[in-house]
Amino acid sequence: MVIDSVQLLPKEQLTDKPKLLSRAVLAVFAASFGAMMSFYMLLSVVPQFATSVGATGIGAGLATGALMLSTVLAELATPALVSKFGYRQVIAYGLLLLGLPALALSSFSGLGWILALCVVRGIGVAILVVLGGALVGSLVPADRRGEGLGLYGFVVGVPAVVGLPLGLWLAGRAGFPVVFIAGGLVALVGLVAVPFLPGKKPRADQPVGILALVRRSDLLRPSILFLLTTMAAGVVVTFLPLGMVHSSGSFVALALLVQAASATIARWWAGAHGDRHGSAKLLVPSVLVAAVGILALVSLSSPTLVMIGMVVFGAGFGVAQNASLAVMFERVSPSAYDVVSAVWNLAYDAGLGIGATAFGIVAARTGYAGAFGSLAALMVLVILIIVLHRSAPTRGERPSW
Repeated sequence: MVIDSVQLLPKEQLTDKPKLLSRAVLAVFAASFGAMMSFYMLLSVVPQFATSVGATGIGAGLATGALMLSTVLAELATPALVSKFGYRQVIAYGLLLLGLPALALSSFSGLGWILALCVVRGIGVAILVVLGGALVGSLVPADRRGEGLGLYGFVVGVPAVVGLPLGLWLAGRAGFPVVFIAGGLVALVGLVAVPFLPGKKPRADQPVGILALVRRSDLLRPSILFLLTTMAAGVVVTFLPLGMVHSSGSFVALALLVQAASATIARWWAGAHGDRHGSAKLLVPSVLVAAVGILALVSLSSPTLVMIGMVVFGAGFGVAQNASLAVMFERVSPSAYDVVSAVWNLAYDAGLGIGATAFGIVAARTGYAGAFGSLAALMVLVILIIVLHRSAPTRGERPSW
């Protein structure tokens, strides 16, 4: 009778939770970790190298600008590339485009060569960030997608916390060539994981383009909410050092490190929480929390408030990263995950640039305190507009994020 009663139990009660970390998912993690370590290790070092070989401050800025411009443009093209060549081949190309130019950097001293190599590396960055998230979203079980994306966020977040200071430290202690070699090799090592990745992407009955997805309101809303937090992130990394010019450089570096660590941990937590309670429920609260963190920066003269603000903003930013991507994946078929990931990454990159540019214009008129307060108010205002718009559905439509 005991055996019979066990056999009559529902199947889901007799099995464990679906496996999260398959060999293919681990391969994505390995390739993405290597790519992001390479990206962050060189992000601040290449501009320094450019000035060391005679470039002006403008030239140093162009190095980062060329990298990010090619990243944005390549993100637009990545879904078409993977449709034609498949995940495995395109990711292999992406790792090569990141690693080989890094190895060659110290051999070219002219600014033109440095900018050209940065453009090539930007293409590699775009491929890995777009396809890394898309592959994790498609490979993990649907009911654990948030958890999988949270873990992926942790994997690619650690390089942001470790890679930036490590690259600068190595450059100061061992010289630029050592950093370039280390940054190139860590990307190329990721090639070991490529054979374990999926080949072709799932076929779509009707291929979906980026513009078609952007026109969908159910995908546009989470994109806008996420864009608000990335705008704030661009402001923080650009203007916190300038706004606290009278504070020690070590304090500003620690504040930015705390923000990055808080965002990484929060992104990880949001995944498991979203699987249990719904990722959509986290979107508005995450942006509100991020706005509170930005508001704390009005008091730049108070190191305590600034540090609290960095923890709070980082938490809101991390949750918004996970929740927005998880919600967007929920609303499309797996064949469109690469396109959704491209849209999400475009919102990330565009937000960083728009936020920094607009804040600089406002700060020139109001000062840093007024500009931080205005940014927090803007974030809350946009949330209210979206919430009010969603609270009035038409023809019996049920509000959803």
